[in-house]
Amino acid sequence: MRVRITATVAALVLVALGVAGAIVYLIEAERLEQQTVDAVDQELDEFAQFTATRGTSYADVGAMLEGFMTSSVPDDDELLVGWVGDSPRKKSPADDELPEDPAFQAAAAPLVRDGGSTRLDTPDGEVLITAQPVAVAGETGALVVAVRLAEGLAGLHDTMRTYAIVAALSLLLVTAAAFWQAGRLLAPLRTLRETAEEIGETDLSRRLPISGNDDITALTRTVNGMLERLEEAFTGQRRFLDDAGHELKTPLTVLRGHLELLDTGSLEDVAETRALLLDEVDRMSRLVGDLILLAKSDRPDFVTLADVDLASLTEDTYAKARGLGDRDWVLDASAAGVVPADAQRLTQALLQLADNAVKHTSPGDTVALGSSYDDGVVRLWVRDTGPGVPAPDREKIFERFGRSSVSEDDEGFGLGLSIVGAIVAAHGGTVAVTDADPPGALFVVELPARPSSEESPWPAS
Repeated sequence: MRVRITATVAALVLVALGVAGAIVYLIEAERLEQQTVDAVDQELDEFAQFTATRGTSYADVGAMLEGFMTSSVPDDDELLVGWVGDSPRKKSPADDELPEDPAFQAAAAPLVRDGGSTRLDTPDGEVLITAQPVAVAGETGALVVAVRLAEGLAGLHDTMRTYAIVAALSLLLVTAAAFWQAGRLLAPLRTLRETAEEIGETDLSRRLPISGNDDITALTRTVNGMLERLEEAFTGQRRFLDDAGHELKTPLTVLRGHLELLDTGSLEDVAETRALLLDEVDRMSRLVGDLILLAKSDRPDFVTLADVDLASLTEDTYAKARGLGDRDWVLDASAAGVVPADAQRLTQALLQLADNAVKHTSPGDTVALGSSYDDGVVRLWVRDTGPGVPAPDREKIFERFGRSSVSEDDEGFGLGLSIVGAIVAAHGGTVAVTDADPPGALFVVELPARPSSEESPWPAS
């Protein structure tokens, strides 16, 4: 990744410098050519002014061209040629051999007669040839201005070579800086990888170091949060397996003990042992069923949300709960509205709370159910007039195999309320127990909800 980032930066810088250099070269070449054309035009304008003011003082064309060329000093890349008749007669500078070149004479001849400009390729580079015809006393001639364009571009080429050297050094410097900076930015990722490799399945307590305030830091926090959730899941799984093994050990021990002591020759002993073992198998089946239900509670499909009529849910659950025991059953309230929930799971949770209330009350005691909507929260509750739940046990009873004080004939495993907690948590809600009025236990389930309509919000009971 570090090499790829560096290579990408180097490629982008190289393209940018190359494009910038090409644009500068084209602009400067165009500017130099325009300067050359302007210089030639200025030379011809001066010649035109010279012929207009002093041309009549010369007897022939040759004398007039010589007079102008004597008073005019050409630039380093310029050549002035006095052309009389069909051939060049005068040149400035005098040591320039271009006018004797047949190719030059062939290119200049038409211009001497008609005027204008042309370009000529020579071994020394391209030459711009421009001629201005003139006539004196019936004799014709022309001033020919030749400019070597290669000489004008030589300075630009030197500049571009310097630019190329500076650009190459800049590219190396930027590449080195990109390589260093990429390594610095990717260092947290290397640390993250190395730390992740050190985290084993038996030790999920390690966390990645957090430094800075950027996207990589945010990624580190996310990974730490994931590790924390994984640790909690594995810890809960181990605790769950330990608790399940502990609870299953007792009925298995009972089964083994009675089977070892079974007198197969006694029909009465066989019948008694069979009844006892079937009862233990039923208890184990209930325990395994509860454990499977709790294991499924972590799955995303544990609950299937749909619009549920709160009043119907409350009244139907109340009707079913009345068959759980001989108690004074009361429907406190039934709120009207629609709640997004899994009706079967909520009914299961409320019936579990009602069954728990029956176990901790006696005939004649009150067990009540109700529902309400208040401040955007749906509340479902089950209360009783039993002994209540001691304050130190109010959180423990919702844990797996967590139990408060129970009667001697209670054959529960301590999983009922943990199942209620799992169902409520899957709905995004909470469950808690407080003191009831009149005295007893009050289990309240709170769920996030929405009114059935804006005009008719749910009434609070």
